[in-house]
Amino acid sequence: MPVHPINPIRLLAALVPAAALILATLGSANALTYTETPSLEAQVASGDLPPIAERLPAEPRLIEMNGENLSPGHHGGTWRMLIHRSKDVKMFSVYGYARLVTYGDKLDLVPDILADVIIEDERVYTLKLRAGHRWSDGQPFTTEDFRYYWEDVANNEELSPAGPPRALRVNNEFPLVEILDETTIRYSWSQPNPTFLPALAGAAPLFIYRPAHYLKQFHDRYKKKKKKESALSSRMMRNWAAEHNSKDNQYKFDNPQLPTLQPWMNTTRPPATRFVGLRNPYFHRVDPNGLQLPYMDKVTMTVADSKLIPAKVGSGEVDLQARSLNFSDYTFLKEGEERHKYTVRLWRSAGGARLALYPNLNVRDDGWRALFRDVRLRRALSLAINRHEINQVMYYGLGIEGNNTVLPDSPLFEPKYRDEWAYYDPEQANKLMDEIGLTEFDDDDYRLMADGRRLEIIVETAGEDTEQSDVLELVRDAWAAIGIKMYTKPSQREVFRNRIYAGDSQMSIWAGYENAMPTANMSPGEFAPTRQTGLQWPKWGQHYETSGMAGEAPELPAAARLLELHEKWFRIGRGPERQRIWHEMLDLHADNVFTIGLISGVLQPVVVADNMRNVPVEGIYNWNPGAHLGIYMPDTFWFDN
Repeated sequence: MPVHPINPIRLLAALVPAAALILATLGSANALTYTETPSLEAQVASGDLPPIAERLPAEPRLIEMNGENLSPGHHGGTWRMLIHRSKDVKMFSVYGYARLVTYGDKLDLVPDILADVIIEDERVYTLKLRAGHRWSDGQPFTTEDFRYYWEDVANNEELSPAGPPRALRVNNEFPLVEILDETTIRYSWSQPNPTFLPALAGAAPLFIYRPAHYLKQFHDRYKKKKKKESALSSRMMRNWAAEHNSKDNQYKFDNPQLPTLQPWMNTTRPPATRFVGLRNPYFHRVDPNGLQLPYMDKVTMTVADSKLIPAKVGSGEVDLQARSLNFSDYTFLKEGEERHKYTVRLWRSAGGARLALYPNLNVRDDGWRALFRDVRLRRALSLAINRHEINQVMYYGLGIEGNNTVLPDSPLFEPKYRDEWAYYDPEQANKLMDEIGLTEFDDDDYRLMADGRRLEIIVETAGEDTEQSDVLELVRDAWAAIGIKMYTKPSQREVFRNRIYAGDSQMSIWAGYENAMPTANMSPGEFAPTRQTGLQWPKWGQHYETSGMAGEAPELPAAARLLELHEKWFRIGRGPERQRIWHEMLDLHADNVFTIGLISGVLQPVVVADNMRNVPVEGIYNWNPGAHLGIYMPDTFWFDN
């Protein structure tokens, strides 16, 4: 089997505008003369930090900046942003976007923390670390950190009761993990695992390493026996695993003592109203002038009510903000541009829908579960919605009306995927309702269920903005015309999700599929019941994620078929069969209306201070792939004064 250096996996080429960053080849930073970061000079002079040449890896990642309106910058300044809850401190990890491999400006995969990757037939991945790379506390980052995760975390029953994560399994086969030397580790499977690298590059990535030198002090295997009981009692932890897990979450970023590889280190323990991130003095990227990234010394995240964030942004309280802003805020934000010295840019979203409705096929209520699993009801609900009205009222007619599916930019797109059962036809919707047997009405002209209850749907929301409630007002009127009474129920995000997972929620409204511009060689996992976070089938997704230890197996034939196709996609290599599988899955989605998409392609406001440089004028705003701002490497953003 041929072994070859990593070939960038082209995902969405030609969809991203002019390159924000042109990634350098390995070793090209060797000829640079490094310049010490001004804010760290005092610590270097006092001996608290080694000089820059000793803090960087032997071969740091050089970030070239040759694109239009892009240039090397200088150090200094504080990036102010707003978040709407303490848990959003995780954006340090999302926006920092230091990953083993990252999506580049063309959405191809390139080494980042890693120096190189060698791939054999999508089955064997040999990862090469950068010699001399260090954690944010100065300790070496080596393959011991990978071994610790694999042996002492992922395969420890107390820390990981369900075993290693699904992304490391191929048909329940775990990888063979081999430590070849201090900077080389190999993962291999007997069958292809084409989603391994994309999982490492995600917005919420698969972290297959841990800072072993820090976490060993909390691990039962490494603690001195005589200190175990006293340590646990002093921390009021029920057991050592609970303590370890409370310290170990690189994604949530809620432990300021946990060493990191991200560009900024969180210094504030939640809950708090303001989080401060300081530069990581051991960060592995440099610019063409020999300056260590990030350029900005500090990032602050201030907690604010999500409903107030647009007003605060419009009054100049931030330097760069997109999160918690909606297209409906655009006019208001534009009015403040000149007065508060910022510019509102519009980036394209890449999700399957700006908003979609998710009937819970696993709802506990027997009557509603039977109705939602009747495809005629799902089709009727979709046909009754006037998407053109929503588009005109909410998005000035600039959105794309149709299903929650792939976008026209995807090579897999076909018009029927967008349009099937997604046109406005209340007459046909009424006929479908009659076919189901919902022919009895109460005095208010609402249909009655077989058990005599009024046909009432409660749509639950995370209650974070007015856009969802405004859209639902239009849906409410449309559904009333076919005899359905609709209510909305806002709640806090964690409560919202937990109610769906438990089957307590009938229906929810949320964003559509994350990546609606896939190629045939990208995993179709999001379009099959493979995740608990699939709000239309949480228990079926949980069953897959836990290898049958929790949840329920899919009971609808069409959903079970999606899972079969997903597994088949994994077993075959690159070629036309993957494309055929994708099209069958997209056909099933369009015909079965598992989710009810409303509008897609809505533009995202991105507010940028006039003195901030290297932020793209045009871009794609997407969670995965993209990490929202992360793909454009905020460590390269800088202030010109």
